[in-house]
Amino acid sequence: MSARFSFEQELESLNHDLIQMGELIEAAIDKVIKAFKEQDDELANEIIKGDRTVNDMERVIESKCLSLILRQQPVAKDLRIVTTALKVVTDMERIGDHAADISELVIRIRNTNAYDFVKPIPKMATVAKQMVHRAVESFIKCDVEGARETMKMDDQVDDLFNQVKADVIAMLQTSGVHADSCIDVLMIAKYMERIGDHAVNICEWTEFHETGALKNIRIL
Repeated sequence: MSARFSFEQELESLNHDLIQMGELIEAAIDKVIKAFKEQDDELANEIIKGDRTVNDMERVIESKCLSLILRQQPVAKDLRIVTTALKVVTDMERIGDHAADISELVIRIRNTNAYDFVKPIPKMATVAKQMVHRAVESFIKCDVEGARETMKMDDQVDDLFNQVKADVIAMLQTSGVHADSCIDVLMIAKYMERIGDHAVNICEWTEFHETGALKNIRIL
């Protein structure tokens, strides 16, 4: 077996793991909004426990990346692919963390009607999940143009976050919802916004492993 063939096989295995991890965090985003809407503490706890699986996958992928670097000693573009995978998996793990963070807040604000006052949050989740999916897919396919298009979607997430802030102000003024619940709702939206930011980071690393430049600055 040639060294090149061996490297490509291991890279394919690495990409498979990244896709699987992406599917896990996308599912977590779906579940956390369902838990919020239905005030489902059991589902929220399931998401929190499931974050351990995401963390375990991060360690497996990191191990594969380091093994590739040590044994295959890749250079140039091959090295960029492996080193950026290490960066990407960190952002993916943080997305899983944020889903767990939101779940903890969902449990804390149970028995309120907060969900009905913040219509932008489900939309935020939809866009953020699409961003995550497209960001990981662009990384796997080395699709720089797809990554750039995905980054533009972050403006939608930011606009929706501003709408949530306006809704929270209205809740405080008119709805009688407890102030602590309003703050928790705002934090849920903030975590969703951060998920979008991590998807942007993944897209930026996709640009890097194709061009050697990050934020238009040549690095490697």
